[in-house]
Amino acid sequence: MTDNSTSGVATHFGRQLRRDRLAHGWSVHELSRRSGIDAGQVSRIENFKRPPTAKLALAIDAVFPERRGWYSQWLEDIRAAPEVPATFRSWSDYEDRTATMRIWSPGIVHGLFQTEGYAGALIAVQPGTDAAAADERLKARMERQRRVLRRDEPLLASVLVDELALYRRVGSCEVMAGQMRHLAGVAAMPRVTLQVMPAIEHPANASGFVLSDDAAYAEHVASGYVFTDDQTVSALSLRFDGIRGECYRVSESLALIERLAKLWATGASPLTAMATGATASRPPAQSA
Repeated sequence: MTDNSTSGVATHFGRQLRRDRLAHGWSVHELSRRSGIDAGQVSRIENFKRPPTAKLALAIDAVFPERRGWYSQWLEDIRAAPEVPATFRSWSDYEDRTATMRIWSPGIVHGLFQTEGYAGALIAVQPGTDAAAADERLKARMERQRRVLRRDEPLLASVLVDELALYRRVGSCEVMAGQMRHLAGVAAMPRVTLQVMPAIEHPANASGFVLSDDAAYAEHVASGYVFTDDQTVSALSLRFDGIRGECYRVSESLALIERLAKLWATGASPLTAMATGATASRPPAQSA
């Protein structure tokens, strides 16, 4: 997840990395081999398209011991400086260390819970994305899922899924059926509470957002922002609680997802079935 407003940090970090790499006469691929960082990621860092993280800084410090830990120390200092806006800080650092997450995404399934087919279809429709770039983005998204969801100490997560996302065809009916089954699997995870937000008016149409223990990430069509000030995080927490209060119950949400998985698996959009009266507007609750 990148943020245009991280350019100050990303630019300085990437420029220094390029200087050190060239001073050793190494290619991007040679630095990749020595650091264990993917070559495409190295290129994005050097071109200021990937904000640095603590994990990246440690890997680079190991390659340039003569710098005596400069990358990690500089990153720590710049992030601790009170004059540095919260939007300069990389969300992945907060995401890596949080014990809890609250997640909302309007219109589509959130990236942390997308299947590879669903994610690939969304990435493919982004303007100006060639096959190579699409493949890199897809790999990065799948890696993020592994990093966040398969850690040693599982997250305690509350996930709100927009009902409209369950009906919007992404990729194909087969992809959608697989995505519904995947969501049902997510709902069964012991430390995850998944609820569906019905297609009604609510105060969070403008943006998706994620809350960690002490920060929030919100994004729109052009960029994303990390917020750490108490006022913004508290306001987004209240908004999350507000829309969660309007959600279907957990059992109702799972019943809806499972029913739509079956409908998508027929090869027809559930919207077609709705038009013929085959589905109800509200999912039935499971029996106690």
